[in-house]
Amino acid sequence: MNNGPGPRRLIRASAALTALGVGALTLAACGDDSGTANGKVSVAASFYPMAFLAQEIGGDRVQVQNLTKPGVEPHDLELSPKQTGELSEVDMIVYLKGLQPAVDEAVKQSGVKNVAEATSFTSLEKHGNEVHGEKGHKGGGDHEGEHGDEHGHEGHDHGDEAGADPHVWLDPVRYAQIAKGVGKQLQKADPDHKAEYKKNTEALVSRIDKLNGDFEKGLKSKKTDTFITTHAAFGYLAERYGLHEEAVSGIDPESEPSASRMKDLHAVAKKDDVDTVFFEDNASDKTAKTLAKDLRLKTSVLSPLESLKDPKKQDYFSVMHQNLTALKTALGAQ
Repeated sequence: MNNGPGPRRLIRASAALTALGVGALTLAACGDDSGTANGKVSVAASFYPMAFLAQEIGGDRVQVQNLTKPGVEPHDLELSPKQTGELSEVDMIVYLKGLQPAVDEAVKQSGVKNVAEATSFTSLEKHGNEVHGEKGHKGGGDHEGEHGDEHGHEGHDHGDEAGADPHVWLDPVRYAQIAKGVGKQLQKADPDHKAEYKKNTEALVSRIDKLNGDFEKGLKSKKTDTFITTHAAFGYLAERYGLHEEAVSGIDPESEPSASRMKDLHAVAKKDDVDTVFFEDNASDKTAKTLAKDLRLKTSVLSPLESLKDPKKQDYFSVMHQNLTALKTALGAQ
């Protein structure tokens, strides 16, 4: 982590607060024990992947407020005391512990009865390159044969231990587990419509299972398993599909790589026949382009799906398929 927020962080955090203010007031105005003023269940979601689950499962029965606005870096989100207080007025909260400290603290203070915390429905692991020249976590190779059940629960670190990778939504299998957990919690929050939520959950999980199949099939004929990315967000995805993620920075997307780390990446790129350096769509591509130029490689976008620039034109499935296409191209799996 950086020592203190830089200008970019301050600007984005300020934007998040400004954007959140209106929505938070809406929550406060319509949230009570019986749902919102328009008869819907008021749900606060910490960032896009959680909001998507709540909306898909809740359908027309819920009013979902995403605390992280489109294009805002979720790691940077801060909440004012007023906004934290207003959060206590909602009927249900869906969040992922360990990704956004401000949200973690606000949830503790909220006293909201119905809370769906994503990591409680799946398993966590440690992934990524710490920025001092360590070798990255190798997905697939070192863990093959450890996935004892269909969800890969065996052989992993569980719980909310320090340093665990929070990017579980990028693994469709884990995301399906979280969807089931959110569905059950919503059924508890609004038991009168339990059957509808259960049906919606089953439909969503079926779509996520199909996405998992698309990734398995699409990456089966890959010529290389190694990809380089500027942000170590893809450890779960890499492990799920037998890939090897090498990240320029660590789990923190703004941490700066050391000279020794860059030297390591040069060696990895040559050894593993790397074709592309990926950067994320909501961050600077400067580091990726510098590394790619040095190694004469291509650059491309791989989205960590922490937020969407245009939710009206994109969703979890469309962006994940874009990621699959990008990986197929980079890994020679066309």
